[in-house]
Amino acid sequence: MLIIDAHLDLSMNALEWNRDLRLPVKDIRKREEGLTDKPDRAKGTVSLPELRKGKIGLVVATMIARYVAPDSTLPGWHSPHQAWAQTQGQRSWYEAMEDVGEMIQITNRQQLRDHVQLWNNESIPDAKKPVGYILSLEGADSLVNLTYLEKSYRYGLRALGPAHYGPGRYAPGTGMEGPLTAPGIELIKAMDELNMILDVTHLTDEGFRQATDMYKGPVWASHHNCRALVDYQRQLTDEQIKILIERGAVIGGVLDAWMLKPGWIRGKNDPVKDNITLELLIDHYDHICQIAGNSSHIAIGSDLDGMFGKEQSPFDVETIADLQKLKELLAKRGYSEDDTRKIFHGNWLAFLEKAWSM
Repeated sequence: MLIIDAHLDLSMNALEWNRDLRLPVKDIRKREEGLTDKPDRAKGTVSLPELRKGKIGLVVATMIARYVAPDSTLPGWHSPHQAWAQTQGQRSWYEAMEDVGEMIQITNRQQLRDHVQLWNNESIPDAKKPVGYILSLEGADSLVNLTYLEKSYRYGLRALGPAHYGPGRYAPGTGMEGPLTAPGIELIKAMDELNMILDVTHLTDEGFRQATDMYKGPVWASHHNCRALVDYQRQLTDEQIKILIERGAVIGGVLDAWMLKPGWIRGKNDPVKDNITLELLIDHYDHICQIAGNSSHIAIGSDLDGMFGKEQSPFDVETIADLQKLKELLAKRGYSEDDTRKIFHGNWLAFLEKAWSM
């Protein structure tokens, strides 16, 4: 069954991790043996061949570059202009993948329909199909000013999350409190004029409320789980889930171990010893479905290449292709074939059809 994954940091991995994502995961891991500069060296789970193997034919693919003030302890760039340049390098990587037929950018409803039709064409081997990508910006720091938003839209940017971790030029993010900044309020207005998709992921509680109150266009949560199950500000409260449901949003379930089960400590806990499995994601799905009364607002936003690998993923995920295991697990939990189809791709497609019809 076709899968849409609404959050992968492909270009960040290609450039900052120096991974040739055209290769099988096993070859990428082999080349990284002995490296210790990143905690997930030789443990990555994502590459383009693995996406095709798992019939993950369409992804929301990010650009990401944080600006950091002189007193910040976070990694990042020392000016918005440097951050912008970093995102443009990431964009160039996507374009290079298009040039060799590995990927294809999707920016409108007709392209979306054509691409889904291609991936549903069983006469063509999946291994020969390009992985479609919808371009998203995770954290808006790299937009030097709002004219850069217009430039970005022209080259295909269709979704944007104003915040990431820590302080932000447009919005504080994960681990922070407080409202959107004054430029952030103007950013939301400018996005509305362009009918872009607002990604509420990483916003503070106050920023979430502001943004959803102000924004009239399409809203989604690309990679989020439930605060009722794992009590941390990064997760969605039940009230936020209700707001998103009322807005017709879709919530992409994320597979970062610390967002699946309480008490996870990065760098200390172990997925096997702590029994971190794909089934935990379904617990979060169940919670959202109970609030919604249906399965129309849940989907996949795995984040499986979001600065972690097997050391912080469900232990039954060897590579991202194992997302297909969710089909059997969902059936065991009472989800119908139609429910699974909606989770795998149907909900994202319905959302995009509506968003791009405006």
